[in-house]
Amino acid sequence: MPEDGSVSAPRSTRRSERVLAVVNRDPMDAPHKMRTDALVAGGAGALSVVLALLTDDGRVPDALGWVLLVASVVPLVWRRRNPVLVLLAMVLILMPYHGFDNAHSGPMPQTFIVLYTVAVTGRPLRTILSGAVVLAAMVSVVSSIDAHQGLELLRISGWIIAVLFFGVDVRFYRQYVASMVERAERAERTREEEAARRVAEERLRIARDLHDLLAHSITVIGVQTSVASHILTVDPDRLDREAVARSLDDIAETCREARAELRTTLQVLRAGSADGDGPLPDLAGLPGLVRAAETAGARVDLSVTAPPGRLAPATGAAAYRIVQESLTNAVRHAGPGVRITVAVAPEPGGPALRVTVTDDGAGPRKGAAGPGFGIVGMRERARSTGGTLSAGPRPGGGFEVAAVLPFQETGPARADGGGATAPADGDMAVRGTAP
Repeated sequence: MPEDGSVSAPRSTRRSERVLAVVNRDPMDAPHKMRTDALVAGGAGALSVVLALLTDDGRVPDALGWVLLVASVVPLVWRRRNPVLVLLAMVLILMPYHGFDNAHSGPMPQTFIVLYTVAVTGRPLRTILSGAVVLAAMVSVVSSIDAHQGLELLRISGWIIAVLFFGVDVRFYRQYVASMVERAERAERTREEEAARRVAEERLRIARDLHDLLAHSITVIGVQTSVASHILTVDPDRLDREAVARSLDDIAETCREARAELRTTLQVLRAGSADGDGPLPDLAGLPGLVRAAETAGARVDLSVTAPPGRLAPATGAAAYRIVQESLTNAVRHAGPGVRITVAVAPEPGGPALRVTVTDDGAGPRKGAAGPGFGIVGMRERARSTGGTLSAGPRPGGGFEVAAVLPFQETGPARADGGGATAPADGDMAVRGTAP
């Protein structure tokens, strides 16, 4: 893959494009067309002379006949530029040639060549009209001189019809091959675009997961470290060893949880699948997020109402990550002592899950530490499940994040606590206070 992240076309696609260019190439634009057509005209003229000398001893052309026969070959040099005009010029030249009762089979090579050119470069209707005009002109002129020769010419006109049909068949075959090559090239390009889209989505998903995991863990660890540092420095003579030990234990626990989630993310990357070898986080992990936020000095009220049925893993994981990022932002920007309310419940009047996180702090401050990706990532997670998310300051102060996620039920709720289920009473309330 190039350094700029673009996906280069593979060799098979480039080969298909070359084949398509050759097949779709207009016969009028062939390389060295003038030289090639001049050689074709010379060969047709030589064959015409042989036919005029050998096929009918009684009608060997005179001087004017030879001039007209040679002149009928000259327009073939421009047959690719305008086949119809070349055919018309040839008919005008050959009518007096046949009118003077010269060897009628002599001009056949150039006649066949120009008829083939007209048939292979034009529509069938034009081909039929051109063939009819040529046959009518030849038969009428020859019949006016010798009725028997006119009938003989009409009898052998099957060769002219065969040439026309051959040209039409070649034209259809070229179109068929071009359509097949174009279809294969389009399918190849579609596969490449799909692969590039999947790569981009996977990169975005990995970035989102790592942001949610590391931002939450680092924020909590930073706050817990500040608490321990404050205890050690504010009054060294009255050191609260128990509080310091509790802060250090909280830091160690946060590190273990971060390491476990990071291991799960790496397993997903190695497996090349969104499922990985470990379970995705769900609503059952929300109390752990609350405890981590409380160790950082926040006061959290958590309320989870069990949805009817078992949520799809993607929906449960999206709800978990949205709550996680909302708690991280509240702890980071609102400071210790912030009061946070987390509510997860079915959306009234619709098969959806509503996730709401509110706090009484200031919310994310623009320009505090450069542009972030937290809210953007939450919106992307909501959209990935077909839901929506809004985030912004509350009218009465504080900040609110509200997401509506479709249920995407995968089966009945299990009694073993798996999936995104809550306690049997249908409601779970966890209330935390700052340490």
